[in-house]
Amino acid sequence: MILRSIKSKNSDLIGAFASGLCLLHCIATPFIFIAQTRAATYNNPPVWWGLIDVLFIGISFFAVYWSAINTSKTWMKYALWISWAMLCLIISNEKIGLVFIPEFSIYIPSITLIGLHLYNKRYCKCKDDNCCASGIK
Repeated sequence: MILRSIKSKNSDLIGAFASGLCLLHCIATPFIFIAQTRAATYNNPPVWWGLIDVLFIGISFFAVYWSAINTSKTWMKYALWISWAMLCLIISNEKIGLVFIPEFSIYIPSITLIGLHLYNKRYCKCKDDNCCASGIK
């Protein structure tokens, strides 16, 4: 059901929405766990909270994939994939802790993906059904 919606012409709206939810998730996390300081045993976030990141990355992957296929601008394809890759790398690094990256850095690709999806929805659509499939830019 979700994949069918993402595959449709709404992939940019779904991508912007998923990136926005991801952004809210990242902003809310510190506040939620500060509010739970009375529970001294809560040093780490629950597993399900961390799995939400994986869900957002999965939804945004399909949204970027279908948006990149259906865009009329070549540069938009690269911009969407680069932003998604940055988001994926930052989240992956956060999970494994390979190198120190400031927490706010996750906001950059997330906000960029929101902007790119909205821009793509408004300005980068094909005039007919054949232009994206045939590679006409």
